[in-house]
Amino acid sequence: MAREDASPETLKTLDPRTRALLAAPIVPLLLRMAWPNTLIMLAQASTGLIETWWVAKLGVDALSGMALVFPGVMMMQMISAGAMGGGISAAVARALGAGKRDEADALVLHAVVINGLFGLGFSILALALGRSLYGVLGGQGAALEAALTYSNVVFAGNTLLWVLNALASVIRGTGNMLVPGIVICGGTALLVPLSPCLIFGWGPFPAMGVAGGGAALVIFYILGTLLLGGYVVSGRNLARWRFLPLRWTLFRRILVVGATGSISSLQTTATVGLATAMVAGIAGTRAVAGFGTGARLEYLLVPLVFGIGAPLVALVGTNLGAGQRERALRIALTGSLLSFCLTEAIGVTVAIWPSSWLGLFGSDPEMLAAGTAYLRSVGPFYGFFGLGLALYFASQGAGRLFWPLLAGLVRVVVAVGGGWLALRLTGSLYGLFAALGLGLLCYGLLLVHAVWRGAWFAGANGRKGEKTASVTDPAQVRTV
Repeated sequence: MAREDASPETLKTLDPRTRALLAAPIVPLLLRMAWPNTLIMLAQASTGLIETWWVAKLGVDALSGMALVFPGVMMMQMISAGAMGGGISAAVARALGAGKRDEADALVLHAVVINGLFGLGFSILALALGRSLYGVLGGQGAALEAALTYSNVVFAGNTLLWVLNALASVIRGTGNMLVPGIVICGGTALLVPLSPCLIFGWGPFPAMGVAGGGAALVIFYILGTLLLGGYVVSGRNLARWRFLPLRWTLFRRILVVGATGSISSLQTTATVGLATAMVAGIAGTRAVAGFGTGARLEYLLVPLVFGIGAPLVALVGTNLGAGQRERALRIALTGSLLSFCLTEAIGVTVAIWPSSWLGLFGSDPEMLAAGTAYLRSVGPFYGFFGLGLALYFASQGAGRLFWPLLAGLVRVVVAVGGGWLALRLTGSLYGLFAALGLGLLCYGLLLVHAVWRGAWFAGANGRKGEKTASVTDPAQVRTV
């Protein structure tokens, strides 16, 4: 990508980190921001794998229980970090890109208030309705009890997860991926030994069973919130903590992207949740364990793509805040290509060698058969999921989420509707899983087509292809 030269008069008035987002060569800049974040997200994802591996030692019922809860847990992480977190990062990035430091400071308190209230609300719902929800998803007997035990512990600390991700998103919105990453890597180092200690009662720790994995997560939420909160309050972050009057305009700036983006996370969770119910209905809880173990890999692609997506939110938001539309679009398409390559490599690998993944978590024949069918049917389409998800994050930075939501809706209709029809016609899990793969294909292709054709700028000042404002013209710098 060619470098876009910025006016020295304009750039020297901005923070050095913001100047880099606006003027540095795109590919090196994106890779420099993405690689530590991706590595960090890999570390975070590995905690879920390790926890699943340890819980699998408790038996198929415990593994099935985790499979029932996992979509809800991942939904909380996706909404708090990816959807609402993306809205927070985008708002901070656009404020800094437009040179509005006071507004960026004010957004910090608004972000914590929004995420804290949402986290509390979801905690109350999960604790009150957990048994009914997991029963609808096919849970019964020991698997249902394991699901409730794990869920009650995790959702008791859910508010802390939301506040932690609010603080991390504020920091990422400034272009700083390192500090949240250090905290997450530290959490990984803590969880690796702490989870089995609490699950099996090693050393001085009590044997908590499946609840131990959830307790370890809550401890991480507490420590992570304290560390990130201390960093922001200390004044070292570019967007500083200040007690300023709450303003609806700033709440709206976050919510217009974050709440809308939450629908996308709900779409993903609904797809996996409804598919789980269909698998349970036709093949039983052991097949649910296999499908859940396979689908866990799809969910774990989200934090991996987030490693690229978080920089995309900051880069796109900052460049659009400064009026640099063409550069923002090139950044988005470059990041989505990187995401496609990463996730497609993973998908093809597990489709060819499904036992390399499934064998980590058990040897039950029914579990392995269902998981193999899923990975061989859906794995080859993981790249399109990564492609669409990266453009979803970039669209958050642009504040334009209509097409990501439409693409997500198409995915739900194709995957769930097509899967239900396939089960009615064939009675085979392969038909259901083929529909899930087709849904991912539609999701990625529709979104890349829309962004490529200028969907972000439809209805905005100017038309696709017109020369847009750049930081080379300070008089035209504006907030989009």
